Amino acid sequence: MATLTNAELVAALTGRRRPAAPSEEPGLRFAFYGRMSTSTFQDVQTSRAWQRAVSDELIEGVGSVVAEFFDVGVSRRWSWLDRPEATALLAAAAGPDRDFDAVVVGEYERAFHGDQFREVVARLNALDIEVWLPEAGGPVELGRLVHEALMVLLGAQAQREVARARQRVLAAMRSQTRL
Repeated sequence: MATLTNAELVAALTGRRRPAAPSEEPGLRFAFYGRMSTSTFQDVQTSRAWQRAVSDELIEGVGSVVAEFFDVGVSRRWSWLDRPEATALLAAAAGPDRDFDAVVVGEYERAFHGDQFREVVARLNALDIEVWLPEAGGPVELGRLVHEALMVLLGAQAQREVARARQRVLAAMRSQTRL
């Protein structure tokens, strides 16, 4: 049995391939990034669709998505350099012929954990690429006090969600062993 790459799995399950269909809309050209941790307990197509819908709503009237990167089966705790699609996005961003001007993420907690956001945004900003988040209502500006505070809050919230999920799973497992 052949092993599919992450990109091939996403394409097979969602019917979407990177890059997204070219857009005739004027404005910024966006790369969309999304992630889900498992395809066993979640539906790839549904998860990708709601994250993409949130992203599309955020950038409506500003530009359109021209490339998609969607990781499946990777934890948010993994570095972007350890996620196949996130790594592909960073490589495409650094390429001389990149086809996008900004990155839009459907949900902070799906894409980042702890302080990863600062590292990723700094790397992309150095390439003159903005990162847009629905939680910020648009592009995030490192150094802007309100965005710094928001990123600290979102990072802590993402860590708390992981810890909470871990506790729920362990409690369920303990409960099942007592039956």
